[in-house]
Amino acid sequence: MSGADAPILVTGAAGGQQGSTGRHVVRLLRERGHAVRAFVRSDDERAAGLRELGADVVVGDLREITDVLAAVRGVRRAFFTYPVTDGLLEATGAFAAAARREGLERVVEVSQLAAAPDAGTPRMRQHWVAEEVFDWAGVGAVHLRAGVFFENLDFLVRAGGGRELAMPLGAPDTVLPLIAGEDVARVGAGLLADPLPEVSSAVVLLTGQVLSVGEVVETFGGGLKYVDSSPEEWRERAMSLYGDAHVVTHLDKLWELFRLIGAHHGLYRVTETIEEYGGLAPGTLREFVRARRG
Repeated sequence: MSGADAPILVTGAAGGQQGSTGRHVVRLLRERGHAVRAFVRSDDERAAGLRELGADVVVGDLREITDVLAAVRGVRRAFFTYPVTDGLLEATGAFAAAARREGLERVVEVSQLAAAPDAGTPRMRQHWVAEEVFDWAGVGAVHLRAGVFFENLDFLVRAGGGRELAMPLGAPDTVLPLIAGEDVARVGAGLLADPLPEVSSAVVLLTGQVLSVGEVVETFGGGLKYVDSSPEEWRERAMSLYGDAHVVTHLDKLWELFRLIGAHHGLYRVTETIEEYGGLAPGTLREFVRARRG
C-alpha cells in the first residue's frame, strides 16, 4: 500500500486539556480526505467523536509494543505525541521500533522548543533523547519543537477563577514563546498530507507569538491580575491542580528558566514554519481567547 493510500496513524487522538494536538490532526487530515487511524488510550465518548469524524479508532497503550505493532501495521505515515507524564521514552522506544519494522516513510513527533541534552528541564532532555531514537530508527522523523501552548495558560487562568494568573515567573516583563495547539497540529497535518512536503531540516521550530506575562494578562482581560507566586507556593498548588509529580517537576523548572531569562525579547521569534507547513499565519492569543469565550 502506498503512502497516499494507507491510513495515517495519529496518537494522542482523544485529546486533553493541554493542547489536544492529536485530535486536531485527526480532524485536519479528515478534512483533506485522508484515511486516519486514531490511537486512543480509552474507548470513551471522545473516541466516539473520532469515529463520527470518520476515523478508524484503535485502543491501546503506547508503551506496550504489542498494541503499537498492531496500530502501525499497514501505515506509512504517523503523528506521535505523548502527554506530559511518565512514560515518554518507553512509548518512544516502542513506537520507533514498530515504525522501523513497518517501514514508515515519515513520523512527525511533538517535541519541546528547547529540547537538548543540557536543557533546563528533565522533560526537555527526555524529548531530545526521543528525537535521537526516532532519528536512529530511520523513519523520516520530523521533530516539532513547540513553545508554550495557549491552552496551558488558559488552564491556569481558569484554575484561578479568571481572577488571577499565579505563576513563579518574576516581573511582568518576563517574556514567553507561545503557540496555539491547533497551529502545532496544522503543521503536523501539513507535513503528513499529500503531496508529502520536503523538509529542509528534521527539526522544525514553532513559536506563534512572543508576549510578556503582562501582555498575556492584558490579553485575557476580565480583570485578570498576575501574581508572582514563589516556587514553593507554585509546587504546592500545582500538585493539587495536575495531580502528577512529573508535570509539576517539568513546569517548575520551565517557569524557572523563563524567570531567569526575564525580559530578553530577542531570544525568541515568531517562526515562518507555521505558515510554511501549516498553510496559515499563526493565530494570536487574543484570537484564541475570543474563540474560547465564544
